Amino acid sequence: MKVAVLGATGLLGKALMREWDEDDVVGFGSRDIDIRNRDAVFGLISKAQPDWIVLAAAYTDVDGCESNRKLAFAVNRDGAANVARAAKESGSRLLFISSDYVFDGTSRTPYETNSPRHPLGVYGQSKAEAEVLLAEILPDCCILRSSWIFGVDGKCFPGTILKLTESKPQIDVVNDQRGSPTYTIDLARAVLQLCRRNAKGIVHATNAGDCTWYEFAREIVAQAGAATAVRPTTSERMARPAPRPAYSVLSNHSSKLLGITMPTWQDALRRYLIERTASRGAA
Repeated sequence: MKVAVLGATGLLGKALMREWDEDDVVGFGSRDIDIRNRDAVFGLISKAQPDWIVLAAAYTDVDGCESNRKLAFAVNRDGAANVARAAKESGSRLLFISSDYVFDGTSRTPYETNSPRHPLGVYGQSKAEAEVLLAEILPDCCILRSSWIFGVDGKCFPGTILKLTESKPQIDVVNDQRGSPTYTIDLARAVLQLCRRNAKGIVHATNAGDCTWYEFAREIVAQAGAATAVRPTTSERMARPAPRPAYSVLSNHSSKLLGITMPTWQDALRRYLIERTASRGAA
């Protein structure tokens, strides 16, 4: 199987490139391709002729999207549409990485793949509109939603918390947003399996279980053996430019039907900490 990974230098992209070792995989980062450039995208896909395209490239700065709405839609919606049209022309399958932020967080039970989209902010809006557009352009595409992604290859919540523990005796973390942390290694393995199973339609894949950001931070500090105290606070007191869904847990029923079972987020965190220690030692 020949695979093209777009966004190969990002948090998930780097994990995909490391984990995907049994197929002919080529990665393209932002320096190689700007997905906003339709002609460049068509040229790249026409030359590569992949069986599968994994579109992990995105503008993921949730707060930045609020002040850069035009850029958010140009990359996350229009850029994705360029890739879908190029995939259609070349006869390639497409897997698009989407987000829990397509939902508004008013549910109190895990969101299913057919739950109505109702994003709160620009980032979620751009992803939601991309989902609709891609399904129109390429009906057999696979839209993979995940949430709270973390890994060693870039900025992420555990990395931020661990850095704070080096200098702060206590930190305040919001306790009124609930979701499912997802380790890039586990998500990359799920992507690989979805492509090999020729998945299509919307699929949810996150590590098992859920927590608040406060509970996640407490577990990070505990597993790392740090002395920093973690205190709960509210989203109102920790105001950010972009609104966040209060509850964005995704049901993994769709991925389980395809034979994909994800480890718990606590186990994923344990392995992240091991990988982080090893990568820092190697550096």
